[in-house]
Formats: sequence, structure tokens, C-alpha cells
Amino acid sequence: MTIDVVIPLYKPPGEFVTLIKMLRKQTLSINRIILVNSGREWYEQFVERVSFDAFEYGAEVYHIDAKDFDHAGTRHMAMEKSDADVVIMMTQDAIPKDDTLVERLVAYLEKDSDIAVAFARQLPRKNAGVIERVTREFNYPGEPSVKSASDIGRLGIKAFFCSDVCAAYRRNLYAEVGGFKAPAIFNEDMVFAHDALVKGLKVAYAADAEVYHSHNYSLMTQLRRNFDLGVSQADHPEVFESVKSESEGKRLVKYALKRFNRLRRPLLIFPFGMQCVFKLLGYKLGKNYMKLPYKLVRKITGNKAYWKQNV
Repeated sequence: MTIDVVIPLYKPPGEFVTLIKMLRKQTLSINRIILVNSGREWYEQFVERVSFDAFEYGAEVYHIDAKDFDHAGTRHMAMEKSDADVVIMMTQDAIPKDDTLVERLVAYLEKDSDIAVAFARQLPRKNAGVIERVTREFNYPGEPSVKSASDIGRLGIKAFFCSDVCAAYRRNLYAEVGGFKAPAIFNEDMVFAHDALVKGLKVAYAADAEVYHSHNYSLMTQLRRNFDLGVSQADHPEVFESVKSESEGKRLVKYALKRFNRLRRPLLIFPFGMQCVFKLLGYKLGKNYMKLPYKLVRKITGNKAYWKQNV
């Protein structure tokens, strides 16, 4: 199988160089690394700051205006530039744990020709707080799984959980499913995964393929992200109407409380509870964004450019 990697860039951090170096050290070789950068001036500042040379790593850079970035549309554009059998979508801040990431991801696609996408496990970084670590544990457990449409009734929204932080797509099945649906403020990966299941295909969680990826978000950032999450669900009732995200949230709360007690950190319930309040508020506002004044939507969202392009 030939393999390409696609990475959207926006004000890339210094650690992005580590990501590129790790990709070129993989046991399963990568053909092309396709970078789609939003905002040429920020990329040029990054290049100057860290002396980055894309050509040195065999990477291709395509520039777009920051206002034109779309979670689905930009990735789809990059996908169309590839002719590889497998295209791995990654974010600029996901760092492979070791040199077997690509090999382990692709193994799932080779094992079962009905698997349309296989996504990696996300491990917390060293600087991640306890709450973030526990949340990653819950969302990305150590056991791998392969899901089909028959699992939706049992697992609900978890049946088509998927993350483009690091996910390998079989390109022919990507086209068969219809690709990413644009425009998308968020969740292009889960919408695709749902559509793949409906088509009779499968989604794999590759727990043995691991990347370091975590954030210590502020409460307002949590609210904004969950607002955009709610918007994405409101825009795709055919995907999310029959499953409830809230039930998954309740499972997370129960899991977190048990973990805090085991860690002898029961007082973490208070900052965790505040996070839950802000997340739920953002999510509920996002789900009902059509009832809100446009000015308020623009104040709450974490992706203001999206609303300029799609109103």
C-alpha cells in the first residue's frame, strides 16, 4: 500500500518539526507529506523562527487564506491531491509515540478491506493536568475495537467516534462514502465515520497506534469548542439526532469521579464540575444556534472565520 500524510497548518508550533521528523522515521515509509497552510505570513514566520525547510523532509506546502479554511473542505482538497492507497490525516500538534505508528494504523486496513478508517489512540502529554489525563483515558482506552452499523444501537455516538488528530483513510472507500461533507465547523471525521457505517463499512479504533495529543484548555475555550461541537451536530441531524451526546457525558462523569477517588484527589470534582458546566452550556447553545442572534454566535464560537463564509 502507498501512504500519504495530510496535515493542515495554522500558526504551526515548534513541535511540528518533531512531528515531521517522526513521520520520516516510521518503519512503514510514507510517500508524500501534504501540508495545507492557512495564512502564508504565519508560515513564513515559523520557517524563519525554527529554520524549517519543507523540501528537506519531502513535504509539499500549499497555501490558502486563513478565512478559507474549512475542517471538511480543506482536508478534502488535500485528499484530492493524493493518489495513495491510504491517506493519513493528522493535526500539527499530534506527535507519534514511536516509529510504528503508521505501520500499526495501516495494519487494520490491510486486515479487513471493509474498514474505511482507522484512528489512533491519543495519549496525554507530560504537561497534561490530571483532569485532562482522565478524560483522555476515558475517550481513548487501551483496548482496540472495530465497529459496524450493528453497534450503533448498543454504543450510540461512540459507534462512530473518530478523530482526525490521527486517522488513516482507505482512499477508494473515502470516495465511495462521499468524502468529508463541507462546510464543517467541526466533526468532519465523525460525520464521515457515521456515513461509512451506514454504507455497510467499518471504523477501527487502533489503540496500539499512539500519538501524544492533549490540551489544558481554559473554561471559556472549553465553552467555545463545545459550542462549535453543538453547531456541527445541529447541522447534521441525520447523524446525531438519534443518539445522545449527553449520555456519553454522564458516563465520563461517573468514570472521572471513580478515577479521582482512586488517585486520592477527590477535590478535583470541583474544577472538573466547572468544566462540565461550561462544556454543557457551550454544547446546548451550539445545538440551538439557529435561535441565537448572529452577533452572539460570533462572540461564542471558536471559529469566527466559519461564520463569515457560511452565513
